[in-house]
Amino acid sequence: MTTERNWAGNLTYRASTIAHPETVDELGALLAQGGPVRFLGSRHCFNDIADTEGVLIALDRLPAVFEVNTNRTAVKVAGAARYGDIAPLLEAEGLALANLASLPHISIAGAVATGTHGSGDAIGSLASAVRGLTILTPSGETRTLERGDADFDGAVVSLGALGAVLDVTLDVEPTYEVAQHVFERPDWDAVLADFDDVTSIGTSVSLFSTWERTDFVDQIWVKQRQPEAREAARESLFEKLGAVPAVSKRHPILGVDPAACTEQLGVSGPWFERLAHFKLEFTPSAGAEIQSEYLVPRADAVAAIQAVRTLAGQIAPLLLVNEIRTVRADDLWLSSSHGTDAVGLHFTWKPDEAAVRALLPTIEAALPETARPHWGKVFTLDGAETRSRYSRWDDFAALAARYDPERRLVNPYLERLGL
Repeated sequence: MTTERNWAGNLTYRASTIAHPETVDELGALLAQGGPVRFLGSRHCFNDIADTEGVLIALDRLPAVFEVNTNRTAVKVAGAARYGDIAPLLEAEGLALANLASLPHISIAGAVATGTHGSGDAIGSLASAVRGLTILTPSGETRTLERGDADFDGAVVSLGALGAVLDVTLDVEPTYEVAQHVFERPDWDAVLADFDDVTSIGTSVSLFSTWERTDFVDQIWVKQRQPEAREAARESLFEKLGAVPAVSKRHPILGVDPAACTEQLGVSGPWFERLAHFKLEFTPSAGAEIQSEYLVPRADAVAAIQAVRTLAGQIAPLLLVNEIRTVRADDLWLSSSHGTDAVGLHFTWKPDEAAVRALLPTIEAALPETARPHWGKVFTLDGAETRSRYSRWDDFAALAARYDPERRLVNPYLERLGL
């Protein structure tokens, strides 16, 4: 058994060994050995979704892939590549992605498979940018899927249940610049009364709260394409909310040195140097932490936030920061924004997993029954309740059975979900 851990250090993998194939042929040979297997990305999941008692295969040493298509609307990249690694390559081509997660450190295949997202009323999750992918199934069969294929919408957010994602083709567009502004201490009641106006005031908007206080939001971060656009409207809105512009750079977690954060104070810069909250060259976020997230339909957002607000006294002692942001609807079967514009309530917890797990059932019971947990983070909803919140779950289960009839990829995490 290995002694290797995930990024946060809260999980030690149970795998008998971790393999690092350097070619697709080596990967195929490993799969041909039989037995339980799972695939490992950048290790940024906080639960056991990637774990197995068999062989854990890291794809980080497979050959790099970076191919821009002829009409410059898409790029094919290795599944194991990190967003922070391909972003400057795209910029050098004069191209960009529509969105990034808060961390550029995460692998593309892992982020897509777990439904990870950035922020923006008009921007879908990272998975929604996928227009094609190549999967090597446990039996060694290579399957290439493109947007519009019968299995495609089920295969993108896959929970690692279909096979090794060798490459992913992503939508791209011409490069652009973004400016980032931070506003402090807007009134919570005013924010919730004008929630749609607040989240639409920028290309990407994030609300941060420690819930030490329930009368105001600690910070709102606004990332804006075409930096001069809507400046007057933005200033007017935040004046109405009682917010003040930050006079120096901020970290999402109050009191933490902001050196690791992307540039703020309205200074314009390339998309990939602003859309993420953190710079690639720094340890992201707090380092030692636990994360949970629940996404609710837009219509339930204010009720969900109010529910969390009522639990502030229980949440604050364990919390580093709570981030609230928005995601556009998509058609991907296991996406947390499947069929609905969604609002994510993301909790970055202090590294006390036992206490966090003891509190989560209270939070989950208080949230609307439409809340969907992020697949790669810590949650305690049981499998039946979780899968009931996805109308295409049975279709996904049938798809997984076709790709992995021997159930070699089914680990305890997937078993708890009823796969």
